[in-house]
Amino acid sequence: MSEWEIDKPLGQCCGSGKKIGYGEEYFAALMETGEGLVRRDFCADYWLAEKPNVFCYWKTRLPRPDEKKHKFVDDEMLMAFFERLEKETEQERINFRFVLALILMRKRRLKYDSSKTEGDKEIWRLRITGEKEFVEVTNPKLDDEQIKQLTSQVGEILQTDL
Repeated sequence: MSEWEIDKPLGQCCGSGKKIGYGEEYFAALMETGEGLVRRDFCADYWLAEKPNVFCYWKTRLPRPDEKKHKFVDDEMLMAFFERLEKETEQERINFRFVLALILMRKRRLKYDSSKTEGDKEIWRLRITGEKEFVEVTNPKLDDEQIKQLTSQVGEILQTDL
């Protein structure tokens, strides 16, 4: 299983090189590269002027070093990211989507309904809470350590406690 490139906010705009000050709002994004999805941060001025092509993004602000960690990503953002990964076929992204499904199940946004086997793949059918709609997710049969590692990496990428 390949690793995610995880960068913490460095306080610098990836596009312009401009310093992002503590308390300043900026856009954090996941971008597709040859190595997979990587996190990049953009100051608001650059983001609004250039509109970089990214896989997904969220608006946040740079916390002070002594500031208590806040959650920057809500359940709606997690659901949107989960849905965005629906048609992905790369194993790394299938694994990532599965871990997001587990997180969303724990947060009671998704509820397990049933599973089926297609060839050598186990497909879980999940109901979106409060809706009649179902979604499917491939179970990549990760072991506990892989799930723990991916969950931690998802939390670091999205700057939240999962």
